[in-house]
Amino acid sequence: MLDFLPAPLKGILAALFILLNTLVLFPFLILFALLKLLVPVTATRKACTVVLNNIARLWIGVNNMVMDLLHRLDWDVRGAEYLSHDQWYFITCNHQSWADIPAIQYVLNSRVPLLKFFLKKQLIWVPLLGIAWWALDFPFMHRHTKEQIARKPELKGKDIAATQAACEKFRYTPVTIFNFMEGTRFTPAKHQRQNSPYKHLLKPRAGGTAFVLGAMGEMLHTMLDVTIVYPGKQRIGIWDYLCGRIRRIVIDIQVREIPKQFLGMDYENSRETRVEFQRWVGELWKDKDARIEQIKSESAA
Repeated sequence: MLDFLPAPLKGILAALFILLNTLVLFPFLILFALLKLLVPVTATRKACTVVLNNIARLWIGVNNMVMDLLHRLDWDVRGAEYLSHDQWYFITCNHQSWADIPAIQYVLNSRVPLLKFFLKKQLIWVPLLGIAWWALDFPFMHRHTKEQIARKPELKGKDIAATQAACEKFRYTPVTIFNFMEGTRFTPAKHQRQNSPYKHLLKPRAGGTAFVLGAMGEMLHTMLDVTIVYPGKQRIGIWDYLCGRIRRIVIDIQVREIPKQFLGMDYENSRETRVEFQRWVGELWKDKDARIEQIKSESAA
């Protein structure tokens, strides 16, 4: 344990180790990504996908070892005993800091299929990262604006169809789709500006989640409702995480079945579905807000 080192030095060492880990593994990722791209044989592509996912898991695992080496962090994880590598999951979580992502990866890396995010299709052209995301089967969203659909009505419904086609590969390989339903990090200023009805949360954006469930409804039946709390008055930025200034993290995982009427739903074209789904999301958020209040109260006692 190197927790005795000064916080800035631990932050620099953590960043350097993660960079070194990335530089070592990235060439292997690109190699198998190119093999997957250039060899149009289903068996080969499936084998490459397995290898690529294992490379990503190894990358996360080594990063986790770095954090254990440098820091003494009290992890309070609740509900993880019910998770499985063989399940398809949709995860939503409250969002307070960019430290949320490595913290959740730390807890879930060995417990569920590799976490993947829906990305805008334009991001596939990002140098190196685009091919890495493609290689790891991160789903790219195909979404047309209302203005585009107004000009070309034939585009209506094609975004969901295109995304469903892109997600077909997940039908036989378990996957975990991750989404921050708030859409942005919580700050007191944003909370006040929104006039949020929740004490610890911003208003949820139901549309993005509805799009995911509409596109992948046949595969995603189980939601992991994750609540992350940094008890006390800790500084919780990503640099604070790397420096070891975060001393305790509570991650509470609630396993929920997604109501059948929302699987494969037509959110945009059915007002009744929209109202019902938004009501359901509102109840989830009300529950989560109360859970955060309870965890904070326990920690303060």
